[in-house]
Amino acid sequence: MLFMLHSKLAKPEGMSNKEFYGVWEKEAEAAVAALKAGVIKALYKVPGTPEVVSILDVNSADDIDHAVHGLPIWKLGYSHIVAELKWTPLRPYENWAADLKQLAREG
Repeated sequence: MLFMLHSKLAKPEGMSNKEFYGVWEKEAEAAVAALKAGVIKALYKVPGTPEVVSILDVNSADDIDHAVHGLPIWKLGYSHIVAELKWTPLRPYENWAADLKQLAREG
């Protein structure tokens, strides 16, 4: 099942830019490798903000937990810089369009 993951990062007070961006760099390396391996289907940085949007194909809710806890930010003990994670299930639009035909006939 496809999910959109919207991640917001926040640099904690007292953390240097060097440390913050160094951790984010490790995260980016892992994310790009996952993209190339096909684990992540799409990956985007939201311009002007410390936010990342990715599309993942997972088989179960367990896979979501495994994905999160497998991130370098978690493994390195920096999960506190993740201000928000929002998972949104995605449905193929073609399936919705087929449903619309039936809904339009019923209405």
